[in-house]
Amino acid sequence: MEAISAKYREHLMKMLAKSRAQLEVGEHNVYQVGNEEILPFIDRIIEEHLLPGSGIRDLDRLEALFEAAQAGEPCLLLLEHYSNFDLPVLHYLLRKEGERGKAIADALVAIAGIKLSEESPVVAAFSEAYTRLVIYPSRSIEALKEGKHHDPKEIVAEMMKSVMINRQSMKRLSTLKTEGKLVLVFPAGTRYRPWDPATGKGVREIDSYIKSFSKMCLVSINGNILRISQSKDMIDDLLCKDRVIYDVSEPMACEDFRAKVKHEHHHMTEDKKQAVADAIMAGLARLHGEVESSLPPITATS
Repeated sequence: MEAISAKYREHLMKMLAKSRAQLEVGEHNVYQVGNEEILPFIDRIIEEHLLPGSGIRDLDRLEALFEAAQAGEPCLLLLEHYSNFDLPVLHYLLRKEGERGKAIADALVAIAGIKLSEESPVVAAFSEAYTRLVIYPSRSIEALKEGKHHDPKEIVAEMMKSVMINRQSMKRLSTLKTEGKLVLVFPAGTRYRPWDPATGKGVREIDSYIKSFSKMCLVSINGNILRISQSKDMIDDLLCKDRVIYDVSEPMACEDFRAKVKHEHHHMTEDKKQAVADAIMAGLARLHGEVESSLPPITATS
């Protein structure tokens, strides 16, 4: 495996030339429409690493959710999260499905953490290719509060920024979700790291998303062409060849899902919002396991 920054150095420089990323997120640019000029650069990386057998299972279920969104229903996609290529590979595979798939890809709006926009120009350029609504994640806010070497004034300023960004994002979301979009959320709020089990736990805020939407699908991801580096720099993540399969659950009524989970926990004193997030992660794990058990091994010729 080789770091994406090393293997595609010249390629990334050409991609940066097409970038118009705004590295500072404020109240007027929380919603950022994807830059299609960057897609060919990312597509090439994906094409060189996806193995045969990659694809989207049960695409008809995603089409059904898309049709509901086109009819004005607020629709949500909840995905497992292993790397910063989870969305790019899904977007790429959808566009390979013809005009219908491209229409679904064009309707995706990803809820994206602010770090993807502000960490570095290269990371921001990758993110810029896809339409997203920027938020300040709760994990980042907690990390800020727990920091030991920050100026108190800087912390206060950043906290105020987080409130402003999240307020504007939720305001924009209230209109987006009835405009034929499929809002994509990673319920764990971060990429899963095997050495940190906490990264596989759903964030309680996911309950608020489900509460405000009509229908949703869960999407599992088996396989990953971009492995997380132990360094903190996302551009040091490691590329590898792999078969990547997305599987889509049947569309579910969000209200019914929440009601079922809360009924199952009505005698317990635990956090009901967290119970909903845990149920989502359990559903994703089941879907992931079902796909994994059905897959033939990857052969040397794959």
